[in-house]
Amino acid sequence: MLSTSFLAPSLSRRAILAGIPVVALVLAGCTTTGSTSTATGTATPAPTGIPAAAGSVAALAQAFQASLSAEQQATLVQSYTLANAELWSNFPQALLTGTGGGAAGGGARPSDASGFPTDGARPSDAPGGADGSGPAGLGGGGRLGLSIADLSDEQLALFESLLKAATGTGSGVGYDEIQQHLNADDYLADNGGGEDYGRSQFFVAFLGVPQDTGTWEFQFGGHHLAVANTYIDGSLVGATPSFRGIEPGGDFEWDGATNHPMAVKEAAFTAAFSSLTSDQQTTAQLDDVYSDLVLGPGNDWAFPATKEGIQVSSLSADQKTLVLAALASYVDDIADTEAARILATYEAELDDTYLAYSGSTSFTELNDYFRVDGPSVWIELSLQNGIVLSGYHPHTVWRDHVTDYGGTKS
Repeated sequence: MLSTSFLAPSLSRRAILAGIPVVALVLAGCTTTGSTSTATGTATPAPTGIPAAAGSVAALAQAFQASLSAEQQATLVQSYTLANAELWSNFPQALLTGTGGGAAGGGARPSDASGFPTDGARPSDAPGGADGSGPAGLGGGGRLGLSIADLSDEQLALFESLLKAATGTGSGVGYDEIQQHLNADDYLADNGGGEDYGRSQFFVAFLGVPQDTGTWEFQFGGHHLAVANTYIDGSLVGATPSFRGIEPGGDFEWDGATNHPMAVKEAAFTAAFSSLTSDQQTTAQLDDVYSDLVLGPGNDWAFPATKEGIQVSSLSADQKTLVLAALASYVDDIADTEAARILATYEAELDDTYLAYSGSTSFTELNDYFRVDGPSVWIELSLQNGIVLSGYHPHTVWRDHVTDYGGTKS
């Protein structure tokens, strides 16, 4: 497991302010004063809440919130509504706010006027939906919450404790994967992406007041990352939508270590789908080419009415074990005890779950696509064209038919 911390030199407040012009932080939509406009009106500073059980996610959230100024709290704490919960994206913040300088592009690929490739379908990194009308899932205001670039070292330490408690402890998943993810965005910033990329462009928000009564959501995200944990009366009731994507794809070196943030997920899914016999692959193969995710940002509660592919009940015991391991590589992104509970639900529903794919089962070619669709679980994994760098990179989303947004549908 990588030991990279939010408090490493690359993210200390002194290093951020030394390495990023103040104007870049302003252009990225960062703010440390005043309240912010949300989908349902203007947020006002909220009290920390009723003291929560010691060591709980809510208690750690309260400690982090208490370390902030009143102005920072007004930006951090927003109303709990579905409209606010849906304000997540895989785009860089600067593209969402319309202030991005644009990436240099990867290699000599043909591109349209926007600078994105024309040698295939528009990737979902591109600043436009399927019809080119604009980003899915977010308006022009960008993400809610505070940029972690605006936090002091003390505040960052408290935030790090919160994030560790909310995410899994395994190697290559949960907290460790997020650390490698942030390293990847720093790598992009230094290799053609510029100031629109990097861990300074990631944001934290609380929807509702964190406490052991009522409903609140812990939101953390930025380019290629969305964490959305919803808690009701102190218990996690939903950990989705959960988005991951990584550019560069594959291994890269950063801060003296080899990183490959999605290696566990890619390996688990490739093993499960590659285990299918030729007849099983024929049953599982989708008729259409899937160049992107079906249920990415902005496509909420839009699960297909009909399940496609091969039913897991028809697989061997060894194949079922591989499918469960693939599901675990996503579920283990949340706190260990809660992950075990959710995985138990998915295991009980495994025979009624379907596998489907498009392209190849090796996950090495453009538009390779995997899907798992169960009574509850929904996972997609897609291979996309590069945006900043040449080559391909993965996008993936974990959703839940029942507990997306904690079950909130309106």
